[in-house]
Order: sequence, then structure tokens, then C-alpha cells
Amino acid sequence: MTTAPATSSARPPMGWNSWDSYGTTVTEAEVLANAHFLAEHLAEFGWDTVVVDIDWSDPSARSHGYNQGAPLVMDEHGRVMPDPVRFPSAAEGAGFGPLADEIHALGLKLGIHVMRGIPRRAVAANTPVLGSELRASDIADPRNACEWNPHMVGIDHSVPGAQAYYDSVLALYAGWGVDFLKVDDMLWPYQAAEIEAFSAAIDRCGRPMQLSLSPGRDLSLTRLEHLREHATMWRICDDLWDRWEDVEANFARFARWAPHAGPDGWPDGDMLPLGRIGIRAERGQPRDDLLTPDERRTLMTLWVIARSPLMVGGDLPTSDPATIALLQNADVLAVHREGHGAREVFREDPLILWTSQGSRGERYVAAFNTGEDELAVSLDSQDVGVPAMPEGEVRELWSGEIVPARAVSVQSDEARGVAPGSTALDVRIPRHGAVLLRYPAVG
Repeated sequence: MTTAPATSSARPPMGWNSWDSYGTTVTEAEVLANAHFLAEHLAEFGWDTVVVDIDWSDPSARSHGYNQGAPLVMDEHGRVMPDPVRFPSAAEGAGFGPLADEIHALGLKLGIHVMRGIPRRAVAANTPVLGSELRASDIADPRNACEWNPHMVGIDHSVPGAQAYYDSVLALYAGWGVDFLKVDDMLWPYQAAEIEAFSAAIDRCGRPMQLSLSPGRDLSLTRLEHLREHATMWRICDDLWDRWEDVEANFARFARWAPHAGPDGWPDGDMLPLGRIGIRAERGQPRDDLLTPDERRTLMTLWVIARSPLMVGGDLPTSDPATIALLQNADVLAVHREGHGAREVFREDPLILWTSQGSRGERYVAAFNTGEDELAVSLDSQDVGVPAMPEGEVRELWSGEIVPARAVSVQSDEARGVAPGSTALDVRIPRHGAVLLRYPAVG
């Protein structure tokens, strides 16, 4: 087995992805507008990757779905190329090279989305596979086609030499300067041979690339070691949209997966559908996301403490300032960058508690209210594994406010549920809201 270079990273990837705003129809101008905004307003906080999502090779792409028989732009070896109408710099076979150069000049990384497999158009034309004597029909496996996207069929990896197709594709992307690859239709059902083939092709392409796998419906922890060996990040859910039920469903998934997050690989709760979305997207009409301000903060808090990759989906230049401010909180993002040992420690509806540890001995506690009413709670220091009386200030990181800590010597109505000898922190958590606390380092 091989392990692709740069499939691990010291912190979870962070950036912008075109899907929630533009679906299959994003243009070069829109990608660059978001890249410039990212560089000017968010890069200093760690947001550094710009991802062009699905169907960049389809001249007939439309909102709300995929086209049967789409005339994908391809080269003579059956490798998809950017549509030069939507991506003018890709004309005359330049591919994403000129766009990558412009993204890199901003100090950012370029990511692209691809579907696994080989285009049906390539199979119909029986294009030659670069680097081998094979042709597209020799390696195609129509029995293993995607259930929701009609453009590709699978590859039969039992055919000697079939690996040459992915090797040629990744060599093309490396020549363009791609830094991040999101490969779709890999995890439901689990495509072990495809994952290994992409990983091996990255290993051979001569350029470090981070590998992201989607979607994650019904993904089992039994796959963990295989995923760690071959990928940077992997989805643990289906597509997530701006609905509270989507956010709430990921509490249980993160509780299962977050303890395994780290430099060997990052469980991914999907994109952050925040800000101006739906402009020409798969679901809904153009809108500001439908989450409440408290639900947005909950989403960010859960993804941050669980150390999920963070890929914001809203169109950055047209998103409201409050959304952008959520992405610029350096104290909150330090939890994402440096935290370790994240885990859920308490769940009794509506209260859910998470903890993690900082790199300098500080402790983080996230308290969530999944209920329909505001929740007043006295947090017991022993329940969240922090010192009985902190030597310093406990700070709520979203607001920046100090939260007073008080010692509990006897049971009282004011500290109901807090054991004597503990410290109580009194917090009020709004409906569907969260607080994120930083306890000072011990000693």
C-alpha cells in the first residue's frame, strides 16, 4: 500500500467552496472575487483554500440538477477540462493553470472537485488512456456508476494497467498547480479500490495535494484506518444545508468521529452554509442562510471544537458583515487550530457539553442548548474536567466576556446540580445556541 504525500496536515483544512452559492455553474470571475475577498479579509485567520466545486467541465451546466448526456469538455485522452466559456483563462488547453497562478499569487491554494471514474463520453469515443495501450472501454465499469450524477462510470481496477488513467489525470492536475482535490461518490457505497487508486496517483504525480472524500452517508468507523492511510479528510454526513435539523444531526456524528481527528486525518462535517447562498445552487433560491444567529454560532462552535475542516459556502463578497465576523474570531479559531482530545462529555437533552485541551494547558468547554427555550445552567467544573477553582479568568470566546467562577461549598438552589467542592459557572444559553469557554492553564 502507498500513502499519498500531504494527505495529512497539522490542522484541518480551511477555505471557501463554490457549491452552496453556485452549484454546478460557478464562473472564473466569481471564483476570483471570492479568492480576493478571502485573501483580504480571512487569510490572516487561517482561511487559505479556494475550491471550484462540481461540473466545471460542463458547458450546459444549470442550477438545480445535472444534465444527462452533458457535453463535457475533454482532451484527447478522456480527461475533463474546464469549460473555456465559464473559465476563459482555460482556453487553448491551459486548463486551470492560469487560475492556479492567480490564486497562488494571492498566497492561497487552489482546490477542484472531480467525480470518480471516467466520462461516459470518453467511453463512447473509446479514447486512448495516456501512458498505456488501453482505451477507455477497456477500463470502464458501467456497473459501478454514480447513482446521482450521470456523467461518469466506474473504473475496473482488476484490469492490469487501469491505474494509468488516474495517473494521467493527476499528472494533469499537478501540472496545473492544484493543491486540494475533492473527489466525490467515494464513500456511499465505500469505494476502497477507487480511494486507493486516487491516493496512489497523487503519490506519483510529483505535487503534494490534500485529498478530500465525499459524501459520508452511513460512514462506519470500521473504515478509519483505511481513510487515514489514503486521505486528508472525509465526509461523515450527506450534504448539509441551512436547516437546524441538519446541524443538530451532526452532534451524534461528531461525537463518534471527533476523538479520531488529528494530523492523520480529519472527519468532515461538510461545508458551512453561511452567508449569501443559493445564488445558482442545487437547493433553494438566492437567500441569506436560514439559520438564526444563535444557530450559526452553534454550527461554528461544534465544527471548531470537533476540529472539522472548515469550508464556508456563502458568497463572501455579498455575505453580511455578521457572517464574516463569525469567520474572523481569532480566539475561537485557536480552538480549531490547536485543540486536541476533543470529545463529548455530557448529553442530556437539551444540554450537550464538549471539552478539549489547548496547546499551552488551557481547557476549552463548549455548552450547547438544542432545546426550544433559553437554558440557564450552572456548569460543574468536575463534569467538564477543569480545576475546582481556576487560577485566572474564564472567558467566553464568542463575546470575549469574563464568566465569573464561584466555589460551591454546600448544595444550594443557586448551584443545583453542582457538587460541593466544585466550581460553578453560571451561563445562559439561548435556544439552539452555544457558549465556548476557555479555562486558564493549570499552574
